Amino acid sequence: MGVARMDLRQLELFLAVMDTSSVTLAAHKMYITPGAVSLQLHNLAAELRTELFIRAGKHLQPTPNAHRLAEHARSVMKQVRQIEQEFENDPDRDIRPFRFATGATTLIHRLGRPLRLLKNKYPGTEIHVTVSQTEEIVAGLLSRQFDLGLISLPVTNEQLKILPLFEEELLILRPSHARVPGRGVGAIGLEELAGASFVLYPKRSNMRSIIDQFFLHAGISPRVIMEADDTEAIKSMVESGFAYSILPGFALRGSNRFFHVMRVTGHSLLRRQALAMARTDYPRALTESIALFLQNALAVRPR
Repeated sequence: MGVARMDLRQLELFLAVMDTSSVTLAAHKMYITPGAVSLQLHNLAAELRTELFIRAGKHLQPTPNAHRLAEHARSVMKQVRQIEQEFENDPDRDIRPFRFATGATTLIHRLGRPLRLLKNKYPGTEIHVTVSQTEEIVAGLLSRQFDLGLISLPVTNEQLKILPLFEEELLILRPSHARVPGRGVGAIGLEELAGASFVLYPKRSNMRSIIDQFFLHAGISPRVIMEADDTEAIKSMVESGFAYSILPGFALRGSNRFFHVMRVTGHSLLRRQALAMARTDYPRALTESIALFLQNALAVRPR
């Protein structure tokens, strides 16, 4: 029961005396008075019920029990230093793996350059990237599975800290029998959308919620014939002539394809992207540093 009252400070002072064989030198090393060192040694010996030092002239001679204690104390202090290093809240010295989550479309079309720059800035940091949907990213942030996530808004949760990034236009895809150059955006009316079939993201996704809100405000009940998580799979189905779709504009850059890209006349269809992290009394400095870095990197629009 006495051992339970022994603290790390006592062990530090004890090891300082072991290293210097002098209370005065140990006190100077630890920036306290010799009297305070003597008191802590006395208390430690009393708690362990053993003699730790005997005086030999001007020096203290450790007893066999002191040498035994020193071996344990050095091991304990080494583990303490390892714990302190592992949890050191300094972004330049944080050695823990960093876990980042994002959607597949954003990863492919927006994050290549920012992540490359991030690796150059933190070459010693082990960065894990997980591809997931906004709903799963939010759950992972709350459970501390992820440190930082790039999500689609709206997300309302007081346990999250949200850092807005950019707005991204959502565009209509209309099948084409002929190959269409991958440039230019046409116009389409609501009446055509009302009679079209669609392949869309699943109901559970945040992107689908944004699309459904658009249709609701437009007074359209879309005929959804297929749902798919993967943006490239949706593009392939549109190119095959199965249905129309609605996808992020950044996913539609590139070469010729068998679909037209359209904006809805008189209507704006946008999704907002943001970084999110768990709101906590002890935020990880590396998370905040990387979030700020990505905010700045993503402010530069890709060519």
